[in-house]
Amino acid sequence: PLVPEDRQIVQSYGSGRFKVSHIDYQGSIIVLPRKTLSWNILVPDEISFESLSIVIEEEPRIEILLIGCGKVMKLLPRNLMKELRHIGLAVDTMDTGAACRTYNVLAAEGRRVAAGMIALN
Repeated sequence: PLVPEDRQIVQSYGSGRFKVSHIDYQGSIIVLPRKTLSWNILVPDEISFESLSIVIEEEPRIEILLIGCGKVMKLLPRNLMKELRHIGLAVDTMDTGAACRTYNVLAAEGRRVAAGMIALN
């Protein structure tokens, strides 16, 4: 999809790596509309409210958070989902490949989307 130049775009992903807006990353990442950061998460069970603080604090506020869980989708704990919904954040979990593709589509639509993506091993 066509994404505005000031937005991040996931160009590729593979074994332990991502390429986002022409920059290579090793390990898991958080992709925000205008920046991508390393994310110290190896498995979905490590995801917490605190590990998502960069997304929660982003201004303007993020509307949709995608979680790429690795090779297979896994649900986040019910309490965490409740906390995130309580602050107005829509969360969708999926495998990492689907999260990459979905992020690009939503970014192209101009949505305020972020993605926490666990690197594939």
